[in-house]
Amino acid sequence: MPTPTPTRNSTHTTPTTDTTHAADTTHAADAPLRIGPHTVRPPVVLAPMAGITNAPFRTLCREFSGGKGLFVSEMITTRALVERNDKTMQLIRFDASERPRSIQLYGVDPVTVGKAVRMIAEEDLADHIDLNFGCPVPKVTRKGGGSALPYKRNLLRAILREAVGGAGGLPVTMKMRKGIDDDHITYLDAGRIAVEEGVTAIALHGRTAAQHYGGTADWDAIARLKEHVPEIPVLGNGDIWSAEDALRMVRETGCDGVVVGRGCLGRPWLFADLVAAFEGRTGDIARPTLREVADVMVRHATLLGEWIGDESRGVVDFRKHVAWYLKGFAVGSEMRRKLAVTSSLEELRAGLDELDLDQPWPAGADGPRGRTSGNNRVVLPDGWLKDPYDCAWVGEDAELDTSGG
Repeated sequence: MPTPTPTRNSTHTTPTTDTTHAADTTHAADAPLRIGPHTVRPPVVLAPMAGITNAPFRTLCREFSGGKGLFVSEMITTRALVERNDKTMQLIRFDASERPRSIQLYGVDPVTVGKAVRMIAEEDLADHIDLNFGCPVPKVTRKGGGSALPYKRNLLRAILREAVGGAGGLPVTMKMRKGIDDDHITYLDAGRIAVEEGVTAIALHGRTAAQHYGGTADWDAIARLKEHVPEIPVLGNGDIWSAEDALRMVRETGCDGVVVGRGCLGRPWLFADLVAAFEGRTGDIARPTLREVADVMVRHATLLGEWIGDESRGVVDFRKHVAWYLKGFAVGSEMRRKLAVTSSLEELRAGLDELDLDQPWPAGADGPRGRTSGNNRVVLPDGWLKDPYDCAWVGEDAELDTSGG
């Protein structure tokens, strides 16, 4: 079944003139993003999101983009990969049409990270490896992982050295945040270490771990990192809710590409907008009716069922996407609850058919979505902040044993 194509509004305008956009996109097209041997044109990357960017969601985004861009798996724990955890081995299954195949790894122990990377390279499990140093959730940071780890400069260097050394020629990239909080900023030091250890590209989310997803992303930090590590591509991440936001980030920061996360939740067609914008077709913006959105919802749930191997489990997994897809549409709270507890494709389709499917794309539905919490206390291992270089040895027991963190 082909992906339904949302209505596109060729007359849609944005605050900045089309002439300015055309100049910017021409420049972007002339300088494609290079990740090792892979050319990413336009320079657009799907951010790894736990429980979201599995093979079915990547398929939808890739279909809307026409196969253009880079689509990264959800976070895979290195310990679980090395131990060949059943759930993890399913998470790293790629569709035959996915090229390049990109895996994001989370790890705390250099030895385990090295084993995982060598396994990927030797068994041809992926074409590109991204390392997660940006996750702010407590179950990751309390082990010294994710956005907590770059504070320990020597540990970061050891992990990167093991990863690059074991990759067998596969490009290794990393995604990180500005730091733990405003008093413990790490991204410039981490960027320099990455260059020295042979990392191919860096993505920076312009928030600290303490901010989680609250407040406004600091795009100035992305610009500073680009100036600090001119040797390799820098990608910007944070508050890209529309294709215009992506163009503006490139224009204002000089970054080499963008990483899009929460902006595409319930909107996989955003990648069609992004491709159009970077190719200079800035007025070609998707404006799907609710009927078209409903068709995409059913296809998404169908793909999940096929991937899991069980229709009911696929529809249950899809439930978390319902509110994102319906954002802004006139759908009552009772019907939203009903759709969020469906357990079969027939039940999902029947519920959607009860809606006023002729509704046009609602005003304001392009704005922020997903998590917005901020100003959180970052949970860290005892004594983690005492010294930015030395720390007690972090062993395999600090690794999470399941993926999707």
